[in-house]
Amino acid sequence: MSLEENNNQVVDENGVEGSEVEKKVSDDAKWYVVHTYSSYENKVKANLEKIVENRGMQDYIVDVVVPMEEVIEDKGGKRRVTFKKIFPGYVLVKMIMSDESWYVVRNTRGVTGFVGPSAKPVPLSEEEVKSMRLEGVETFVNFNIGDNVRVIDGPLENFVGTVEEVHGDRRKARVLISMFGRETPVELEYGQIQIIL
Repeated sequence: MSLEENNNQVVDENGVEGSEVEKKVSDDAKWYVVHTYSSYENKVKANLEKIVENRGMQDYIVDVVVPMEEVIEDKGGKRRVTFKKIFPGYVLVKMIMSDESWYVVRNTRGVTGFVGPSAKPVPLSEEEVKSMRLEGVETFVNFNIGDNVRVIDGPLENFVGTVEEVHGDRRKARVLISMFGRETPVELEYGQIQIIL
């Protein structure tokens, strides 16, 4: 599919304009598995999302996911909800494979390579995508506004805050964290916080 710019409007070779082209492009995207250094999954996700935004590659690298599962732990008589990585050492990327998108993902700090033959990464099959619940399933994490949470990953690790907003579509929550004597809003991924019961 070749795209042309025509008076600031994107038009493909069939004369389809604007958001229809973007929808077509994102429909062509497939899920790929990327291997990372141990415990670098969230850093790779954040770095890759930043690079995609800076380079304007949202149509080619559509989504980056670190699959997590909810686990309820009992410690010292207290129940805690935590999130554990389902595939430690791996990040899933929904993208259209091109030389540029391959280069961007492959050269992101913390990435060791794509899973599959080194010459050409192999996308996940439809069955694998469904079994991993990557598409067509609502996020099962249930944070509510007002929930007290603890940050378990990142530079704010061990800080406690209150959920102010929930963005289920992006798997993120805005949390008010008390630091330096004032409430500071911080956007965190679901995998970076746990509910305090």
